[in-house]
Amino acid sequence: MNHEHVVTQRGRRSRLPITVAIHSTARGRAAGGCRIAAYPHWRDGVTDALRLSQAMSGKCAIAGLPLGGGKTVVSLPLSYDMSTTARRDLLQDIGDLIASLHGAYATGPDVGTGPDDMAVIGERTDYVFCRPESAGGSGDSSLHTATGVLAALRAVCAHRFGGDDLSARSVAVLGLGRVGAHVLRMLAGARVIAADVDPGRRDLATRYGATWVSPQDCLTADVDVLIPAALGGLLTAATVPTLRCAAIAGPANNQLDVPATAGLLHERGILWAPDIAVSAGGLIHATARELLHETPEQAAQRVAAIGATLTGLLDTAAGTGITPAAAADQLAAGRLLVS
Repeated sequence: MNHEHVVTQRGRRSRLPITVAIHSTARGRAAGGCRIAAYPHWRDGVTDALRLSQAMSGKCAIAGLPLGGGKTVVSLPLSYDMSTTARRDLLQDIGDLIASLHGAYATGPDVGTGPDDMAVIGERTDYVFCRPESAGGSGDSSLHTATGVLAALRAVCAHRFGGDDLSARSVAVLGLGRVGAHVLRMLAGARVIAADVDPGRRDLATRYGATWVSPQDCLTADVDVLIPAALGGLLTAATVPTLRCAAIAGPANNQLDVPATAGLLHERGILWAPDIAVSAGGLIHATARELLHETPEQAAQRVAAIGATLTGLLDTAAGTGITPAAAADQLAAGRLLVS
């Protein structure tokens, strides 16, 4: 294990196992989301915390943030039914555990949590971000994530097609949740097809001029750019041969099922923009505002810089013959090493 500090503690109120994994503070305080999810065994939650916190170190390093990587994971029993009271007890237990780390780690929303939950955690510790604006935080980060995705899309299109005019491109948006919906709205004017597992999202797609298709047809559409904006693990040895896009860039985390899939995309000539760079806008904005105490203008500049960061990764990959994924790994490792 190459983590600096890992603690698993049963909550005093909730009696649920809470893990905080701090991978690195070489660049500064560790930051990472709070995930509340069901696992077959609590040790599976610990394993997830280790994996996710290490990824957060890379994400912060690539984004140029003076922060390290950490993660909170709460392992719920598979059949656990959480009442409002039980949820509040759990969130306060999380806050107490984070407070006991004396500022080494700060948390924000992730799977199973949102800004309102951060406000409850914030009752027990100051080391939290993405609280609602009414509670003194920066609020929902999805718009800023989407803004970063647009900056990444322009960089990808400039690299792959020689121009960053998105209105000249055909795109497929797979997933119309909070981030995907913002991306869809921002792409007005482009030729867009869209899909979501929830058929109720169809009206949203048509509202912004997108053609509604099934998720499978969206994945395999003949378009310039595929934008994965739902769950991860989408790109596999089975799905890569079915793709007909020229490039992939989206906010979904952990898009590759295994690292070797990056090589399969490279062999097919499909330009894959590492999700660790593309999806960082929300994290960048929230931590810049709430942990680094920067102005809105400074935070916006950091988000916009995703485009330049990705351009550098793609240029490095093209110039050395490696995959963009390998270029991202090299950049993150270098920045963690010299911090």
